[in-house]
Amino acid sequence: MESGPAIFAGTVFTLFGAGLLLWTAARVLHRAPVADGVSPVASATLAGLAAVASLVLGVWCFGRF
Repeated sequence: MESGPAIFAGTVFTLFGAGLLLWTAARVLHRAPVADGVSPVASATLAGLAAVASLVLGVWCFGRF
């Protein structure tokens, strides 16, 4: 019964993390800003850390059931 919410949350976190990681990598490869008005290194680092954290949280959710 409780595995349904864990699967949903794991899917959402994993898809968001993967999408953010791919988007950030594409922006960095094209030397485009990740965020306007912020240092390119800082914004890419923060977005990468958020993506990895979301992926880890998604994997943790999948491990709960």
